[in-house]
Amino acid sequence: MPEMTFTIRWPDGTREPCYSPSLIIKDYLTPGETYALDDFLARSRTALMIASERVEAKYGFPCSRALGQLARLENAGRSFSTQSEARVAVESFDA
Repeated sequence: MPEMTFTIRWPDGTREPCYSPSLIIKDYLTPGETYALDDFLARSRTALMIASERVEAKYGFPCSRALGQLARLENAGRSFSTQSEARVAVESFDA
C-alpha cells in the first residue's frame, strides 16, 4: 500500500508533518489550498478513515498510525476551535 506524508500549517503558523497509509488523502486535500478548520478536519477524518479501512481490508486490522494521526489532528484542531476564521493550509505532499 503506498503511504505518504504531507505538511500542514495550523492557524498559528505551526507546521506539522502528517501521515497517511494511502494516497487517498490526495482526493480530499490539495497542496497550496487553505481550508476552514472544520472543513479541514472533516476532509482529514474521511480520508484517514478510508485509508485505515483499506489497511484493514488488506491486513485484517485497522491502521493505528492513520487513527493516531487523526487523533492528533482533532486534538490540535480543538485549540483553534474558538477562532471563527481559523484556517489550515496544506503546504505539500511530501512522499
